[in-house]
Amino acid sequence: MLVDAHMHVPRLSTLKPAWMEWAAEFSRGYAWRDTYDDSGDPIPAKLDALLETEGVDRALLFCEYSPRATGIQTIEDLLPIRDHNPDRFRLVANINPHLHHPIASEVERQLDLGAVALKIHPVHAGFSPDDPQMRAAYAVCVERGVPVIIHSGVSSFPGSQSKYGNPELMLDVVEEFPGLNFVFAHGGRGWWYDTAAFLALAKPNVWLDLAGLPPKKLPEYYARFDLTRLATKWIFGTDWPGVPGINRNADAIAEIGLPNDVLEGVLSGNATKVFPGL
Repeated sequence: MLVDAHMHVPRLSTLKPAWMEWAAEFSRGYAWRDTYDDSGDPIPAKLDALLETEGVDRALLFCEYSPRATGIQTIEDLLPIRDHNPDRFRLVANINPHLHHPIASEVERQLDLGAVALKIHPVHAGFSPDDPQMRAAYAVCVERGVPVIIHSGVSSFPGSQSKYGNPELMLDVVEEFPGLNFVFAHGGRGWWYDTAAFLALAKPNVWLDLAGLPPKKLPEYYARFDLTRLATKWIFGTDWPGVPGINRNADAIAEIGLPNDVLEGVLSGNATKVFPGL
């Protein structure tokens, strides 16, 4: 089983130009654009067929409300994809405290649409993840039994505020909500690999997703750690479409040399522990 726990499939008309530049640079010719129509809307059947050829059994689709950086991609835009094949596709909610109020009500609304997790993007939205008002969102996730995914690390998009990607900002929150799983997307990318890894090993409710990280560089990024032990807290994700291929990335992770049981955990097992209903 292969789970891609970090995918972006927005309507292209909702994006800022920098997003398209990012996708073109990091996809390296990967034919993701073939899954879109001429107006820039994703074609559910074509996306489904592509993931079938890539061997992806489950895919988590992210919406994002970040007008500072990438634009606004609503969760409603993803419903046609999920409804085309609800066995393969899952939704991930997103909130921005500058846009949504009351926060708890918006989290509940998006979860009621079928989202299996909440993503917060402090770096693109411009807020600290330990802001007291965010406790209301975390409390809803505890009540609903769904995890929180948080952008962890830097971002190159204009309008980003990378200071909010520091994993240390989540120390008190992780301890305050011990029954809530937190997935640190991008694993502390840039300046905070060590911090994110220490947290994942020290806290049972902290996990790292590998989206946007070249698999061959993982031993370098986490050189101070026992890679096999740390990999027991990894969750596979690609940051699609900013990737040269989903299956290609999965194969590259397999080449790192992890034990089979640990590799299976990275590619699907850990995701099934963290995300409900996979």
